[in-house]
Amino acid sequence: MKLSEYIEYDATGLASLVSAGEVTAEELTRLARQAHDEVNPRINAVIEFYEDAETVASADAGLFNGVPFLRKDIGASEAGRLQENGSRLFKGCRSDTDSYFFRRAREAGLRTLGRTTTPELGATVTTESILNGITRNPWDLERSTGGSSGGAAAAVAAGITPIAHGSDGGGSIRIPASWCGLVGLNPSRGRVSGGPNNQDTSFGRSREFVLCRTARDMAAALDVFSGPHPGDPFIILQPKRSYVEELSQSTGLLLVGVARTSWGAVALEPEVLHAVEATATLLQEMGHTVTDIEPPFEPIEYSRTYVASSTPSWLEEAARAMGRTIGADTLEPVSLKRYEYGRDLPLSRAWDLQEALRKMRFRVGEAIHPFDILLTPTMPTVAVPHGGIFSATNRTVSAEEAVEADTAICQYTGVFNVTGQPSVSLPLAQSASGLPIGIQIVGRFGDEATLVRVARDLEGAIPWRHRRPGVQAEGS
Repeated sequence: MKLSEYIEYDATGLASLVSAGEVTAEELTRLARQAHDEVNPRINAVIEFYEDAETVASADAGLFNGVPFLRKDIGASEAGRLQENGSRLFKGCRSDTDSYFFRRAREAGLRTLGRTTTPELGATVTTESILNGITRNPWDLERSTGGSSGGAAAAVAAGITPIAHGSDGGGSIRIPASWCGLVGLNPSRGRVSGGPNNQDTSFGRSREFVLCRTARDMAAALDVFSGPHPGDPFIILQPKRSYVEELSQSTGLLLVGVARTSWGAVALEPEVLHAVEATATLLQEMGHTVTDIEPPFEPIEYSRTYVASSTPSWLEEAARAMGRTIGADTLEPVSLKRYEYGRDLPLSRAWDLQEALRKMRFRVGEAIHPFDILLTPTMPTVAVPHGGIFSATNRTVSAEEAVEADTAICQYTGVFNVTGQPSVSLPLAQSASGLPIGIQIVGRFGDEATLVRVARDLEGAIPWRHRRPGVQAEGS
């Protein structure tokens, strides 16, 4: 297989070739390394391609038989591998825990070959850090990939691997999916276990999953990574059939709520609104009933949940365990301000956070309960230029201003981390300049099956696999 052929396949397609004996897992690994060597110097998405990648073991069976995979440098971990969280505070640290997520990845035949970039502590909507530099968008190198799974998105968009690990605490899978032209699902709270160490990260707001290129890869990944483990805080309702089987099921007729207005302080760009309206028209032509919805919450409600959650305890514990000191030499300016802000909050703010989360879940739940799915922009804008308020070296922004900027641009994504509902960004449109525009479909809690079917329908009606970024592995 040539590199030019490798990049044409999604993960499901490559696995089928391995199973049929037309290509070997080792050959796919060599092609992934070749792709990495060709494009990574330009996009800075992969911070470590394992030296022993060609000998990485997996079950080499299952849905992703021998397919190359990458791990985001925060969240789910591999025992013995570096996990630096995009931060100088954790430089050189290795995990002693094998997460359930990567156990399942190996059992499904995925071969994890390296680590992708993330902003420091996964805390912002762009992927740049003092430790690892700026990750650049393959569609426009002067623009952001989004964050915090920006390295994963850039690597998949540029053809290094067809699928990669991500995590999402406020939009961190869906934002880079939108800005890099990929499929990015944030599953329901509890669908994918965070165990054994992080079963209920950030009060259940943060979840692990993948970025990929197709609806069928999303479905297969749900089958691979879904399921409870001992110690999980609660067990979500399990699906009636496999998600791959859902690809052959009828969607039925749905009541769709459509967001055509801003839900936060960042204005909705006309091209993004046009993409939402075009998708709404398409769903209506498919027989679904489409109804406009008003913003289901006040922007201050969402930002309050994040300001109140700026707790420093886990950073302090980690620093003590490593024998390191939290300060300007180990944390970026905004990260340090957010740490100091949280350190100075009274303990009573823990109750404030719980109450803010409860009120927001209740209010949003009541507002959207009549609908089977919601249709919203993923992001109010196309990919933003590097730097500005989200720069890793910005010393002028306060902790409160940083949170407000993040929550303003994440106005359509973070709310569903709070409610726990599944939501997926699909690459359904492009701007006049060729930048990807993601459209978000939100399902009822626990109902990823409907999202799989709707994603299949929309991919069939508006195929996106032919769209290619300017920077992509090609081979000679």
